[in-house]
Amino acid sequence: MRKVMIVTGASRGIGAAVARLAGARGYDVCVNYVNNRDAADAVVADIVRAGGRAVAIGADVSESEQAAELFHKVDEALGTVDVLVNNAGVIIRPCRIDAMDPQLLLRVFAVNTFGLFYCTREAVKRMSTRNGGRGGVILQMSSSAARHGGVPEETHYAASKGAIDSMTIGLAKEVGKEGIRVNAMRPGMIETEIHDVHGGEDLVRRVAPTVPLGRAGTADEVAEAVLWLVSDGASYVHGAILDVSGGR
Repeated sequence: MRKVMIVTGASRGIGAAVARLAGARGYDVCVNYVNNRDAADAVVADIVRAGGRAVAIGADVSESEQAAELFHKVDEALGTVDVLVNNAGVIIRPCRIDAMDPQLLLRVFAVNTFGLFYCTREAVKRMSTRNGGRGGVILQMSSSAARHGGVPEETHYAASKGAIDSMTIGLAKEVGKEGIRVNAMRPGMIETEIHDVHGGEDLVRRVAPTVPLGRAGTADEVAEAVLWLVSDGASYVHGAILDVSGGR
């Protein structure tokens, strides 16, 4: 039986790479997006062209009701979710703490932290054997910024990701005996559009030499790690936080 995977924030970057690779590995994939329907449709087209099955579903997962509706639509279009990759995340813009805009702080935590809780809630409702489900896997996309604080003027982003690490450990203890494996991943300096708010390619070029491997990573490298961590090959990995950061 084919498994169903939801990837939030999958129209670009790491999310898109995860969705494409999941489709190639035999998953039916929900490509979630917020605004860029064309980019999400392009990811779906790539998956279908390679022989897979996928749908693009728009939802702002930072809104509780929209997160719930996303899962209802997946139930109808693909079936019950087996794997949730909570990937949606934003930086929005750099900001020093002494100039912190409350609206910026609220939006970053709404997407990066609250949205993760809302989607996880919906996944557990469906996956938990306690609720009659067949189990499943939840992968939370954190960041190495949770460990080192991020680049300058990024404390809001780093803090929102640190919350994910704590939540992952607690959730693993909460639902492990209900057939659900829960882990997190901390990508490091990865070549994606999220860094555009800090200068994009210029930032990546400046930081890359400080990475012990001597280079930035790629979204495809993160996707490979994600697909292993959600697979049966990682069946005894639970409550773990995996760094994919080149040693940084």
